Amino acid sequence: MSHKRMPKRRAAIAAGGVAALGAAALLLPHANASQDGAADATAPRTLKSADASSLADQLAAALGDAYAGSYYDAGRQQLVVNVVGDNNQLVVQAQRAGAAVRQVDNSTAELKAAARTLKTEATIPGTAWAVDPRSNKILVTADRTVTGDNWDTLESTVERLGSGMATLRKSSGTFKPFVSGGDAIFGGGARCSLGFNVVAGDGSPAFLTAGHCGVAAEQWSDSQNGAPIATVDQAVFPGAGDFALVKYDDPATQAPSDVNIGNGQTVAIGQAADAAVGLQVLRMGSTTGLHDGQVTGLDATVNYPEGTVTGLIQTNVCAEPGDSGGSLFTQDGSAIGLTSGGSGDCTSGGETFFQPVTTALEAVGATLGADGAGGAGGAGDEGGAGAGEEAGGDAIGGGDEGGVGAGEEAGGDAGEEAGGDAGAGEEAGAGEEAGAGAGDESGAGEEAGAGEEAGAGADDPGLSETH
Repeated sequence: MSHKRMPKRRAAIAAGGVAALGAAALLLPHANASQDGAADATAPRTLKSADASSLADQLAAALGDAYAGSYYDAGRQQLVVNVVGDNNQLVVQAQRAGAAVRQVDNSTAELKAAARTLKTEATIPGTAWAVDPRSNKILVTADRTVTGDNWDTLESTVERLGSGMATLRKSSGTFKPFVSGGDAIFGGGARCSLGFNVVAGDGSPAFLTAGHCGVAAEQWSDSQNGAPIATVDQAVFPGAGDFALVKYDDPATQAPSDVNIGNGQTVAIGQAADAAVGLQVLRMGSTTGLHDGQVTGLDATVNYPEGTVTGLIQTNVCAEPGDSGGSLFTQDGSAIGLTSGGSGDCTSGGETFFQPVTTALEAVGATLGADGAGGAGGAGDEGGAGAGEEAGGDAIGGGDEGGVGAGEEAGGDAGEEAGGDAGAGEEAGAGEEAGAGAGDESGAGEEAGAGEEAGAGADDPGLSETH
């Protein structure tokens, strides 16, 4: 690979909140027409996933404590918003804004309190938890290493939260960081993947990758045993994220804002966007190539052997060692995440976790794209996120319905490796590191195993064994 190619909110529920919600509704698509031609002001709008995410942000602010999460129903192309309490006015306003509304029992505050209890009483390596808005519960997952007293502790903690608050399930894999991404990168005996090219705060060309890759080696090459082409500027892992900013050593390096998906094809990346549960996504990694799937949880906490990482995106997209740092994106060109780790592989499936790109960009002070555009993925950008993003005219209006841009969701990419569901490469664990490189040409089939590439540093925290 050539490095030229490497690329709530505690708001009062008062008149002000309702007014803000009403204003937000004005930005949304026109109401769907009823059978007699009259406008049905409360019919859920047909939305692209990016527009649904923007609407969810608006409703979260407007509903305040009544907001209990949301998710995107890809089949119906609708945003579903969870609401607690019996304030019918808020329900009606949310419906008029274009969302399908579902009344639930657990508030956002209660779910967050339950997550804090898990952190205090059950921070055990091999466990993870995230809020699942579709069940209105916290989904707690334990990998195969959680046994004996640790399993008993986790199980009893979940039981004390109450039967309607959390769900506990067992994974057949092992949670580890996956080193890899789009194009393969090599450093310190580890292999990872390049996530997205960016412009650093000082204007120099750089790229984002996984933090566990960034702490494993200071210098990175685009070929195994090759001369370094980039140096780590900032890295976070474990802790509040798993991301690193790596600057190209040559300030004249061409760093296009795209993802190399193989066979001479690329997907142009025009903006960064926040994930939403239900969002269809694509993942590119140097070990396993291109796979698709869906976002299943947000603000996930993962307890890797190397330490706890918070604020991640949970998905059912498969990954394997060497995929760490790789790109998570939508078919219409929105950068969503950087591969962190998980369990399973692209044969048996599993769970995979990603660092949100928007959070990483803000933390390192970088902007997305070779021209510095699109850092926060503003409305109207490319597949435009933004609630009023018209698909052609009228605020995503009527006719846009169904339109859901080609490739928009993940569904896109036909031919996308089956893996869609699979979890992040089981082995992917730390240590796998090295081997995995973004877009590693060696890629496919590499199996990221230890000993991979430069001996995939088996002890490297999560690298070689990471997706």
